[in-house]
Amino acid sequence: MAKMTVLGTEISVVRINDDDYISLTDMVHNIENGEFFILNWLRNRNTIEFLGIWERVYNPDFKPAEFDRIKSQSGLNSYRISVKEWCEKTNAIGIQSRAGRYGGTFAHKDIAFEFGMWISAEFKIYLIKEFQRLKEQEYKQLGWDIRRNLTKLNYRIHTDAIKLNLIPKMITKEQASFKYAEEADILNVALFGMTALDWRKQNPKLDGNIRDYADIAQLVCLANLESLNAHLINDGVPQEKRIIALNKTAISQMKILTAEYGVKKLESKSIKK
Repeated sequence: MAKMTVLGTEISVVRINDDDYISLTDMVHNIENGEFFILNWLRNRNTIEFLGIWERVYNPDFKPAEFDRIKSQSGLNSYRISVKEWCEKTNAIGIQSRAGRYGGTFAHKDIAFEFGMWISAEFKIYLIKEFQRLKEQEYKQLGWDIRRNLTKLNYRIHTDAIKLNLIPKMITKEQASFKYAEEADILNVALFGMTALDWRKQNPKLDGNIRDYADIAQLVCLANLESLNAHLINDGVPQEKRIIALNKTAISQMKILTAEYGVKKLESKSIKK
């Protein structure tokens, strides 16, 4: 469940059947008799017409005959219908009533935006703005996670190649981890121009390691370098030749990646033979 704040009101956003649903209950939290506010909106004829059109477009199981009966009564002073009744009678999916601690009335984002206008034009505008900001934040995080996981996966391939080809038999775990760290630093020098220790000395106040502060372009390049280094190790290429090849590849790929994504260019230092 995600959260966004609109004009001082915290609003929940949940995923239902791969779609975003926004809490109408949260939207009226700071409005007196908020739940009745939702019911009054639902009994409005224009609301019913909008919901019916939405359901016909997106819901193949919608019951138009039941909808027509409800529509014919909407707008009358005696007409009342709850979200639960609306869903049960028409098989609607655009609005859902959920029980439990995090329950309430949730509506598909299209419908929630329309409901926002019922509150006020200002509320609707800020609701859309904050929802878009939330989605942009999620997409950025998704991109970071994918690239971070790609780096971790390639790191496994990389360390397996080291284990099979560079680690002598019968050595201690401490000795093996030193070899892994040494190979990791080859990639660090090829891409960042410094070892992990050099970075820590230059950044004593920062937590983590050099790779935790890499941008997306650098992480993509690092994943590619790990795969390339694994192939070079398997082919028996000596370390001094591998680091030169990796550095040239890093410079070439970063030029492409920074030009493609507009990321600040990494100042790679070429390693001379």
